Amino acid sequence: MFEHADFFDVKLIFFVRREPCFVGILNRLNQKKQHRPNLYLVGFMGVGKSAIGRKVARELGYRFLDSDHVIEKDQGKRIPELFAEFGEGYFRELEQRFIESGHPEEGCVVSCGGGLVVQEGMKERLREKGVVICLFASVESILERTARNKNRPLLNVPDPAAKVRALLKEREPIYMAAGTCITTTGRSIPEVVRHMVRTYKSCAREFAGK
Repeated sequence: MFEHADFFDVKLIFFVRREPCFVGILNRLNQKKQHRPNLYLVGFMGVGKSAIGRKVARELGYRFLDSDHVIEKDQGKRIPELFAEFGEGYFRELEQRFIESGHPEEGCVVSCGGGLVVQEGMKERLREKGVVICLFASVESILERTARNKNRPLLNVPDPAAKVRALLKEREPIYMAAGTCITTTGRSIPEVVRHMVRTYKSCAREFAGK
């Protein structure tokens, strides 16, 4: 009964490809399928980029990457060791390499180190590569979240609170100019995740139209 099914399939595909109405539908389906720009999360250390980013990636069906963790794995050293042995400048070069060629071009939620977007030209580069969302938190929240984490070389100082305030004052204008801003202070993780997914989808449509 179906001995000519293959021939029928070929004829149907040929017909669909030639008819303008079906061509439009196929193009829209292809665009939708390819509509997966990376989401880059930027902001100060301790604002929740990794914790929230993992859940957002799960919601979107994307891969989650943490730039710091990828660099540590590639180098075989923890970030404090890299700072101590080679200096902050070397670490910033590694961050730039990661953004340029160290991760897939789409389908990822990328948690960026706190100083990555501060580098000259980096916020513009991130916006060229995908959607950028900046997370904010109060100084008190940041101090509470980073107090027990020794993998923060910039905060290994006698007065971490003063250091956080100084760095935030310096970096905040850059963070705010990087992309859409979302605060995490006083909000549950599920609430922030829902907000971020909505924001990403809206920004992704704009990104696709560039």
